[in-house]
Amino acid sequence: MRQSQMLIPTLKEVPADAESASHQLLLRGGFIRQNAAGIYSYLPLGYKVIKKIETIIREEMDRIGSQELLMPAMQPAELWHESGRWDVYGPELMRLKDRHGRFFAMGATGEELVTSLVRDTLNTYKKLPMSVYQIQTKYRDEKRPRFGLLRGREFIMKDAYTFHATEESLDDAYWKMFNAYKNVFERCGLKFRAVLADSGAMGGKDTHEFQALAEIGEDTIAYSDQSDFAANLEMAPVISRETLASSETLPLEKKSGKVAESDDRLITACWFKTRTDTVLVFLKAVDEVNDVKVKNLLGTDLVEPLERESLLDALHPDDKILIFADQGLKGQKDGVFYNTAEDLTYINIDPERDLHISQFADLRFVKEGDPSPDGNGTIKFAKGIEVGQVFKLGTKYSETMGALFLDEEGKTKPLIMGCYGIGVSRTLSAICEQYHDEKGLIWPKSLAPFDIHLITVNPKNDEQLTLSEKLYSDLSDLGFEVLWDDRRERPGVKFADSELIGCPVQVVVGKKAPESIVEVGARKEQAEGRKEVAVETLSQVVTDLMAELN
Repeated sequence: MRQSQMLIPTLKEVPADAESASHQLLLRGGFIRQNAAGIYSYLPLGYKVIKKIETIIREEMDRIGSQELLMPAMQPAELWHESGRWDVYGPELMRLKDRHGRFFAMGATGEELVTSLVRDTLNTYKKLPMSVYQIQTKYRDEKRPRFGLLRGREFIMKDAYTFHATEESLDDAYWKMFNAYKNVFERCGLKFRAVLADSGAMGGKDTHEFQALAEIGEDTIAYSDQSDFAANLEMAPVISRETLASSETLPLEKKSGKVAESDDRLITACWFKTRTDTVLVFLKAVDEVNDVKVKNLLGTDLVEPLERESLLDALHPDDKILIFADQGLKGQKDGVFYNTAEDLTYINIDPERDLHISQFADLRFVKEGDPSPDGNGTIKFAKGIEVGQVFKLGTKYSETMGALFLDEEGKTKPLIMGCYGIGVSRTLSAICEQYHDEKGLIWPKSLAPFDIHLITVNPKNDEQLTLSEKLYSDLSDLGFEVLWDDRRERPGVKFADSELIGCPVQVVVGKKAPESIVEVGARKEQAEGRKEVAVETLSQVVTDLMAELN
């Protein structure tokens, strides 16, 4: 493609509101343009990369037998009422009403719609299992869109759904999809970790996230420094280390005011509410309560913090209060708690004796330095960008929406479902976060918009122009995608734009064109890495260079 004929509006300055490297470089390199907060147009360069990501996804989905379809983005509200998520999903769900007063949701995800499509079709075990997927624009009304494509209100997503007669069939599909996702991200060149995760508003049980490692990431990954264990911070288990009981158990005492004690003895109380209950959780003051673990312990879909400090409700419990404690308090006999409401400090607290705890459980966040849950090494933290997730949904949607089938014995049962998503536009940004330098992007060859950037230093020079035309034709005939900078711009502008765009290989036709000599080098090595080569050897040099790149 001739660059003079292509829409690539590069920018010299960094846009003021672009915080992340990917946001800055995609804007400056002419890959995207913002239309509104969290809403972007993909310009030709950016869309070429998107299509390459989609091609990799399609190849891996087709390889495991998943079929592509396309569902509408506008989803009838009735389907969301059937699943019970119309009121649960929250303000992120974009809602609209047509001229007839009928409500719709702009698809944030597709469980309801796909369940409605198959519930009258997959009505017998003979038609199972079944796997379908789509690549489609999704919508979420983010309160604070930020970091460009990483957190937008409109984004491109691949979502897949599988339907099964047995848990064993779902498990088989889950791990096939898991491995397909690994292949996708490896082929895209991402540095990533697959981590245990929470299903959140999606429902279901087993789930893994695929996290691209990046400092700008909004998720924290807990991983072992000596094994493959990795989990989202919310889901990382804590190995139980029961407190050794002191040799003497003392009676509970109250002292006026706040008494200074060692941090390890201090106990704190955290209050929550669910849709039906009030919940009190005790844990060591040096630890932080994990509300996701509390939610999972209760088996509920909603846990919200309550502003409440009194210890009296725990010492004299109300039947309406559910009381739990983190496993780290089990065995403690000398706990200390300062109750602000009374301005009293309780000492010699034995949680099992004094706090009316119904159950001890793992209810805190893991910390760096904790033992790895798999027994190998200690926990370290890293930042990640979620680019994909796989879920075992079970029968959450099929039961509520009446998606039933007849099993081999003629019994009616709900379809067992799996759900799997890849953030296509997020993957684009994650790649940019990992592949750039101070001058611009450095695309992995699997996703680069073009393989080669052919730069004619002075297109007004007939010899340079003639040689460039020949090389453009020859390299294209060899199967390389070539972007030819034939613009009548200053060399400094051309080289700056080339660094921004980040094609894997640069070929420069300059003052030695009359001698049939050009400069060739990998973008990642910058100008210092370019070397002079004779035109007759250029094809082999470029082929070898591309083979060496990731």
